[in-house]
Order: sequence, then structure tokens, then C-alpha cells
Amino acid sequence: MSFRNFKMVSYVVFGRGSFNQLDEILTPHRKGDAPMVFLVDHYFEGKPLLNRIPLRGKDKVVLANVTYEPKTSQVDELARSLKEEFGTISGVIGIGGGSTMDLAKAVSLMMTNPGSSADYQGWDLVQEAGVYKVGIPTLSGTGAEVSRTTVLTGPTRKLGMNSDFTPFDQIVLDPELTKDAPANQRFYTGMDCYIHCIESLEGTYLNEFSKSYGEKALQLCQKVFVEKNHWDNESDDQLMMASYAGGMSIAYSQVGVAHAVSYGLSYLLGTKHGIGNCIVMNHLEEYYPAGVKEFKLMVEKNQIEIPQGICKGLTDEQFETMMNVSLGMKPLWENALGKDWESIMTREKLRALYDRL
Repeated sequence: MSFRNFKMVSYVVFGRGSFNQLDEILTPHRKGDAPMVFLVDHYFEGKPLLNRIPLRGKDKVVLANVTYEPKTSQVDELARSLKEEFGTISGVIGIGGGSTMDLAKAVSLMMTNPGSSADYQGWDLVQEAGVYKVGIPTLSGTGAEVSRTTVLTGPTRKLGMNSDFTPFDQIVLDPELTKDAPANQRFYTGMDCYIHCIESLEGTYLNEFSKSYGEKALQLCQKVFVEKNHWDNESDDQLMMASYAGGMSIAYSQVGVAHAVSYGLSYLLGTKHGIGNCIVMNHLEEYYPAGVKEFKLMVEKNQIEIPQGICKGLTDEQFETMMNVSLGMKPLWENALGKDWESIMTREKLRALYDRL
């Protein structure tokens, strides 16, 4: 039996105000006058955070449009324009939610690898290390800051560039950056973490490594979304650590049914990942009875509306597209349902599940 030798983030700084150390962190990684490129979620346009970015020389801020999740075409276009403008760059710093961090990871890799990012959707296809990359989350829950994947929607599938070259070289976990997140956005992203934990802890790939991180992340999610009655600074700190621990938990196991099904939704309908997971989780009593019950309690307690009926009126062909994307996520299904998952999750059963969404 061979064990996964998994690549982790090289450097981590955690704490309120740690964003202020960014200049000092980046300085040793500057290569001559090659700029640092800051990919920032377009949500921050005109907001004070932009003025806190420590620009030097030819450094560039690119506002990333993450209305939809990152596409391979968007990654390729960004990498191409940076090569045209600068030739080479010192690094990419992603500041935002999971989509912005995924974009930063992918652009870093495409600065040094030929072809299109769609060529690298899959497991261990990336051949060259990317340029230096830093992840700075402004939402907590996706675990994108620690994962070895960058999830992209390509021409034929939604799949990550899963490789040892994908994780960030540095992450800056500053809970202060999440304080102004809109309540529903914060909830959906937090639920991504909660659902990671349920899927990891109830999966067939479970081991003590995943379990240790998964249990801690779950406990922090429960503190924030079940036990507390108001949001405070401590909630931001706890959710940021839940996201980190949840990401670590799935790094050595896998996610499950909610993620596998929501990938189909986001591929076809452009449904954002956090919301997509919530829409699916709402209907998964058969697979995660206790988790779904608690999830519904959190939805009610936090007064969140989960969209219903998003698959109404779709054609058979559209359902087929979603099912193909979903069933392509083999490790997720195997983790959720075991080796003979294909006899359990038949196309008919998956179609019936999509019909209910």
C-alpha cells in the first residue's frame, strides 16, 4: 500500500492585522524589477483594502471578476496578458474568496506551463512549478487557501488542476479582512466548510489525519452557526480556522455527494459553489441524516433562504450534461459510497436527485 505524500502550504501567518506584514513577506521573493501581481476580488473596487496593498515598482493590481466561478479561458487570458505586458513576474497574490484564490493559483501555474489551463484539469498533470503565489482569504470556508487544487470550469468539465505545484507558497490568515462580508455570503461559504467536514468524517477514505482536522473544523462551525446568537470578532477568527482545518481534513481524504452533485449545477447553471452545496445538502437526508438535520437548523437559525426549484424546466440534454460532470468526480463518489458506488448512484437515481433541486 502506498501512502499519499502530500504537499502543504510552505508558510502560514495568522492573526488580526497580519495583512500589514505583506510587504515584508513579499520582499525576499521579488526578482529584480519583475512585478508582483495582486489579483483582487472585484468586490473590493473602491474599498479601503485596495489602498493597503503594498505596491512597489511595476506592481499591478488586477480586479478579478468572480461573478461566476473561474473558467479556464479566464485563466489563460490573464496569464497571456501578463506575459505580454511584463514577460515575467515575481509572483501572484490572490486576495478574495475561493474563486479569487483559485484564479491566483491557476495563473501562477500558467505563467510557467505551456498550453491552456484546460490541459491540466485532472490529477498530477502540471509539470512545472508556477511563480511564487500567496493566498489571502477575505471569506472563510472554502479551504482554497490550503488545498492542492484550483477548481476551474473548462470547455468540457469542471475539474481542478490537482497537483503538488498547486498549493500556495504562503497564506496570510487575517480574520479582520472577513468582517464586512455580507451575512448570506458568509453563511454559504461557512457551509462549504461544514459540508466538507460532514463528507470527510462520514466517508470511506477517513483516517486519523483527516478525522483530527475534520472534527475540529466541525466543532468550530457548530460554535459559530449553532451555539452563538450574534456575530463577533471571535466568530471571524473561529470560522477562518475552521476553513483551514476543513481544507486540511479533505486534503488527506475527499469530499462526497454534495460536492459531486453541486459541480454539475455550477458547470451548467453557473451556480456559485457555496450556494450550490447548500442547495444540494438540503436534499441529502439519505446520505448524511444527522448532518442534514443540523444543516437545516443552521439555515433556520441564521434566517437564510436556500434557493429551490433551480432545475425546473431544464431539458433532458441539460440534465445529461450535469450528470456527466457529476459522475466524472469518481474519487468523491467512492469516498461517499464505497468501491461499488456506481451500482448505488445510478443515472436514474442521480436524475431524480437533480429533479428535486
